[in-house]
Amino acid sequence: MQRHDKVILLHDNAWPHIAKPVKICLETLQWEVLLHPPYSSDISSFDFHLFRSMAHGLADQHCHSYEEAKKWIDSWIASKHMSFFRRGSHILPERWEKVVASDGQYFE
Repeated sequence: MQRHDKVILLHDNAWPHIAKPVKICLETLQWEVLLHPPYSSDISSFDFHLFRSMAHGLADQHCHSYEEAKKWIDSWIASKHMSFFRRGSHILPERWEKVVASDGQYFE
């Protein structure tokens, strides 16, 4: 396993993330912050990997209450091996490269 001494942070542009105290903290820590568009489903790890997979599982489901939906989601998450969640993180750099190559245009 490689060890990296540099921290590169990707977070969205939500107000709490770009507030002055957060910016000061990140500067103090000397963390690099990746530029992030306001929203892009192509580079969002949750939308691209987690929610897309969950949406496929939900396609044939009909939940009639909050409790029923919560039970299904809890069960679905528990059914996933840790490698599923790791893969979602590991494929992001390749996905980001495609975003850069497409000059920010949506693609599939």
